[in-house]
Formats: sequence, C-alpha cells, structure tokens
Amino acid sequence: MKIVATRLYQLPVLLSLLSLAYLAQCSEESASAPVAGQSAPDFTLVDVHGQSHTLSQYKGKHVVLEWINFDCPYVRKHYQSGNMQKLQREYTDRGIIWLAINSSAPGKQGHFSTQEIEKRSQAHEASFTAYLLDEKGQVGRLYSARTTPHMYVIDPEGKLVYSGAIDDRPTSNLKDVEGATNYVQEALEASIKGKKVKNGRTRPYGCSVKYGE
Repeated sequence: MKIVATRLYQLPVLLSLLSLAYLAQCSEESASAPVAGQSAPDFTLVDVHGQSHTLSQYKGKHVVLEWINFDCPYVRKHYQSGNMQKLQREYTDRGIIWLAINSSAPGKQGHFSTQEIEKRSQAHEASFTAYLLDEKGQVGRLYSARTTPHMYVIDPEGKLVYSGAIDDRPTSNLKDVEGATNYVQEALEASIKGKKVKNGRTRPYGCSVKYGE
C-alpha cells in the first residue's frame, strides 16, 4: 500500500514535469515561428516535375503555402469534401500562387513517389500552382510547420499575414467543413482589399508533420 501511495503521490509531479516540457517545446516552436507582419522566410524547392520554385520569385503576388499529406485524415477531410480544391481554384484563377509543400521524410507517412503524387493530385482534381518536395524538412522547420494542413498566407510585399489552421473546426469529419469559418479565405480577402488581417495567427490542427531525424 505504501508503494502504491508513493507512486500516486509522484504522479502529479510527473504530470507537471511533462506539462512543463510540452509548454517549453511549444514556446520554442513559437519563438522560432515566422510572425505575421514580418518578411516570410525565402526558400527554394523542387516540384514533382523537377522545376525549382523560389518564394521570392513570386513577389508582387499573394502566395498561399499549404503543408500537405494525402494520407492524413485531416487533409482527406478537406480534399474528399472538395473544400481545399475549391479554395485553390478560386484563388489561383485570381492570380494567387498556391504552393502545396510535403515535408514527410522518406519512409514516413505521406511520402510518395512523384508518380503517386501526380496520381493522387489528379484524382482529387487539385488546383495548386505546384506540389513541392521538402524531404529533408528544411523548409517545414524554417516555417515551424507543425501539422497537415498548416496554412500560411503571404502578401505581395513578401510579408506573412496569416499562419495557422485552415478553419475553426479542428476535426477530421467531412461534415464539419460546412458552416466553418475559413481563416485562409478571410486572410486572403482582407489582404487583397488592403486591409489588416483580423486574426494573423491561429493554432493549426491536423496530423503532425512527419519529419525525419
């Protein structure tokens, strides 16, 4: 009984330590994450066709960054419902650059061959400007991308105006797309009109980005 009592006594201490470790990790991620109003970190990545894309080459246009993993239930929610493609079509038709970025390391969930990526993209009728490969996770870590999806909106001056969740329904349920407040759409519309984005940062939700070691 004494052993059990001792372990029960130690449990709150252990939970407190775990909580502090988690908060420290979150604080570290927050400290390194790009901040709305500051210049978005530049990067260069290759797409599935072998073409290089550098963020700064799109200066003068709005850019959306979408961290993607087709095997993630939260990503499936937005693609199977057609929500993500609808946004992509609407804004790419208006001249906005939409870059899907996959930071899954080889052997991890979401890492596919270029053929599989093209197959799935076509099956979903995706309308992003390009699907970029970030196998080493360098760009994902540069942006502190935590989840799939994790969304970023960059204005024509190259400044980050939004980062976080796609909407306010943090579930993998397709039915929750309807009636949700879409933060990406709100940020784009405000920025396009030259207005300040009301909420420049929200907590992202989804599967963890499958970085390598």
